[in-house]
Amino acid sequence: MKDFKDRVALVTGAASGIGRSIANRCSEEGMKVVLADVEAEALRKTAGELRAAGSETLAVVTNVSETDDIESLAKKALDSFGAVDLLFNNAGVCVSANTPISESTLADWEWLMGVNLWGEIHCLRVFLPIMLRQGTVGHIVNTSSIAGLTSTPGMGIYQVTKHGIVTLSETLYHELKSIESKIGVSVLCPGHVHTQILESERNRPVELRNGSEDRKHDPHYEKVIREGMPPEAVAEHVFNAIRENRFYIFTHPEFKKGMQLRMEDILQERNPTLPFTST
Repeated sequence: MKDFKDRVALVTGAASGIGRSIANRCSEEGMKVVLADVEAEALRKTAGELRAAGSETLAVVTNVSETDDIESLAKKALDSFGAVDLLFNNAGVCVSANTPISESTLADWEWLMGVNLWGEIHCLRVFLPIMLRQGTVGHIVNTSSIAGLTSTPGMGIYQVTKHGIVTLSETLYHELKSIESKIGVSVLCPGHVHTQILESERNRPVELRNGSEDRKHDPHYEKVIREGMPPEAVAEHVFNAIRENRFYIFTHPEFKKGMQLRMEDILQERNPTLPFTST
């Protein structure tokens, strides 16, 4: 896809971080934008800013882990704009980046799996048939992470969800290519980005709180997130990849060493090596 003007983009997790920057970029490209986020006030503010910039914008409070919410989102998007050309599956959360699998609770698993992985599954289940029926050029960007291609201690649940998104995206790419679909697919695997990801607990449902949310993040991890890439730079990477119809989107090439190490471990059938020990 080369021309974005007057296209319809739908962005989940659109009220902050990477999602908000992607939504802003969609607006700058002259697109109509559907914003979906669970955080109502932040969503209202983001929508207001886009409208003030001249963008046709629809904001829908959405819990991506709830299939009814996604089906309602689709209906509102089609009622307002008649199509969805670009789908940015971006909503994501995390628990403390210092939580071993042995200490992860059922509520931790249900929350992260529900938002990070099931959220993207729900969106694909609902929006992919719509985009296929349109028969027009489109693109889907699924947000994973460098954590979807490596494995490190203390981030077990998050990594399970992000690894799932990578294979979900790869499979979707092959399936769409096999039917010569006009819909492109990309998987976004950023490294450290300056977002509110470490403040995810603010949106954790009451029924999935059980005390684990009081855990503290690793101070080093907090520091690297604060000093991370601006979300606007990630959006630039994303739009460059869409224009080039490029599947893998890597924002931090320095992490390829860890990815390569993991691949070599697999191919040589040796025990896993801890990545990033020298970074």
